[in-house]
Amino acid sequence: MKSLIERLYKKQTLSSEELHVLLENCDDYHLNLINKLAQTVAQTHFGKKIFVRGLIEIGNCCHNNCYYCGIRSGNKTLERYRLSEEDILDCCYNGYQSGFRTFVLQSGEDPFMTDEKITAIVSAIRRNFPDVAITLSLGEKEAGSYKKFYEAGATRYLLRHETYNQAHYNMLHPCSMSLKKRLECLYELKEIGYQTGTGIMVGSPFQTITHLVEDILFIKEFCPEMIGIGPFLPHHQTPFADKPSGTLKQTLLLLSVFRLMHPYALIPATTALATLAADGRKKGILAGANVVMPNLSPPVQRKKYELYDHKACTGAEAAEGLSLLEKELQQIGYTISKDRGDYNDLTRKQKNVS
Repeated sequence: MKSLIERLYKKQTLSSEELHVLLENCDDYHLNLINKLAQTVAQTHFGKKIFVRGLIEIGNCCHNNCYYCGIRSGNKTLERYRLSEEDILDCCYNGYQSGFRTFVLQSGEDPFMTDEKITAIVSAIRRNFPDVAITLSLGEKEAGSYKKFYEAGATRYLLRHETYNQAHYNMLHPCSMSLKKRLECLYELKEIGYQTGTGIMVGSPFQTITHLVEDILFIKEFCPEMIGIGPFLPHHQTPFADKPSGTLKQTLLLLSVFRLMHPYALIPATTALATLAADGRKKGILAGANVVMPNLSPPVQRKKYELYDHKACTGAEAAEGLSLLEKELQQIGYTISKDRGDYNDLTRKQKNVS
């Protein structure tokens, strides 16, 4: 096990068979080893700085009916909302005053939010805050739509593929959805010029080690600028309400695997990780994560963006709790960076140093 981990650290890759052995057999001792090596790699490239992104959940309406998601169209008990352009700009203003220089606009796949509406919102943010990075996480769109958003000023796009295995994908989604379409969207985003992010749920229902190895190898080949992974957490209004959560151990292991394979990637310690364990965010950072995303959404709406039960959205998870987050990071020797932290700039600086 130790030799596999050291080879991953030095070579940034392993065979599928070796990855399977690592994921299947990593005990606490070797988890600590790989976490420390991933932490070393992250500190080599980013120091002890953690990038903060201001998360704005612009609406919880979604026409998809994914079996794991609390805002699925089949959840008839959820109170739906959409933020207006004015609401979104207010969130950006508050975030900008607090020092945020990246805004992440996230929502379900909502047909009401047309290309024209999204383009107008992105254009307004770019016009009012010309020095910020604008990240979108709005689901599957046509290539032409992605291009409009990019030309309006969006710079990054997050679209987790969730699983690279077709049979597993079918277990998590209705037949109206397509893994082929999801992957096409990812490649289109890269082709347009976005800094592109993808990722998985760790411990999602029916997931196997073989599925995870396929995900790791796909992400290695795709080489995203951002990698978003977090534990599966069930929601009581879904078919998977009684399924167990993903584990902290497996999530931390995969965070470290991705950091060792993608030294320059922007990898968040997710809200789901902070929800799973009180010290989940800190442990994620110590396993190689370098991004956190405090919530800038209006407090009255936050609990309505309920992807899973008991979502953490106050305290250090909230933008107004930034001082709490700073203290939490200081406890493990890290500081907040409010820089945009663009992937291309980070890699360019490192190459110049080398």
